[in-house]
Amino acid sequence: MDIRHLELLRDLRERGSLAAVAAATHRTPSALSQQLRTAQRVAGTPLVEPHGRGLRLTEAGELLADGADEVAAAIARVDSRLSEHRGRPTGRVSVAGLPSGLTALLPGALVLLSDSDVELSIDDLDLAEHDYARAAADADIVVAHSLTSEVPVGSEGLVATVLTREPLDVAVPPDHPLAARATLRPEDVVDEPWICVPEHYPFDTVLQRIEATCARPLHRRLRIRDNHLVAALVAAGEGLALLPRYTTRSADEFALVPLVDVPSARWIVALSRPDRAERALLQKS
Repeated sequence: MDIRHLELLRDLRERGSLAAVAAATHRTPSALSQQLRTAQRVAGTPLVEPHGRGLRLTEAGELLADGADEVAAAIARVDSRLSEHRGRPTGRVSVAGLPSGLTALLPGALVLLSDSDVELSIDDLDLAEHDYARAAADADIVVAHSLTSEVPVGSEGLVATVLTREPLDVAVPPDHPLAARATLRPEDVVDEPWICVPEHYPFDTVLQRIEATCARPLHRRLRIRDNHLVAALVAAGEGLALLPRYTTRSADEFALVPLVDVPSARWIVALSRPDRAERALLQKS
């Protein structure tokens, strides 16, 4: 079977519809439909079936979609050996990920690659945890984070490399009584107003742990994605917040106090599809 047929099935599983695959790969839905019909004729069995207004893979389609990564990874390994034979790798690596993680990693990566022939393209993404794995369909490397385990939700089947583990501290306004504390416990902060992330974003997991420990809800005053805006509001005395210890750049404007008695740290992880992880360029990067 043609590797392009396998990749189409994998892309259809990842993106959910031929229209979404067409948009992502700059092809027309009609061309993809023709390719899908050819794949089914070659396979001799149905590979998709109607599901709602779209399509889903049959058991045979799932089997072949799984095989796409295996075949593509094998090809990438051979290509990687050829790149080593020719000399140092050249080309473009696309990196996407959470802004705070890229803040910690990107400057050093650019320095390391400054004398190489590897070019980086960057896309900053502020997403819910389970959406980072989906981004690996479009980027060579996705920098994600998780507060529940080393492998972010939904990233099963991807190659995951833990880059660092970063504590999340309580950001406290400078004139607040809690700012002088060496550590803070859930009972110290449960009755304070909080500036929070949107629902389902990883940092909210820690706040849920505080609520579970104290058996009462927090006052979530605002829900905001951007850490820089959160930091500005804390500095202005608008509430407490969780901010990452190593990548919060304006910590001189407020106190960062460690939270104890509940897990309060995140893993920053690089995710790649197996075939892309085998590329010599990614190993260089």
